[in-house]
Amino acid sequence: MTFWKPHALAKPHPNQLDLRLGDRVRSTVDLEGVPSGSEGRIILANGFNWQRYRVLFNNGVELGDLDHRNLQPTGRAAKRLAKAAKRP
Repeated sequence: MTFWKPHALAKPHPNQLDLRLGDRVRSTVDLEGVPSGSEGRIILANGFNWQRYRVLFNNGVELGDLDHRNLQPTGRAAKRLAKAAKRP
């Protein structure tokens, strides 16, 4: 599986997900070839004004241009983001 390094200036804005390469996610809506609730892994984080992700889902489908409207972090990513949200 190929992973791409994100651009150094690609940083999420408030209300966007701050996911990293390899983070586990779950789809929150039905996507093309991916039913809602399907799990996958982030293989690309990209964007300047709009932080978006390419995800390889467990069923073998790879989709790009996904963001906080389509994805929910799971596992370690969810714990990391919850901990970061509690910090002042």
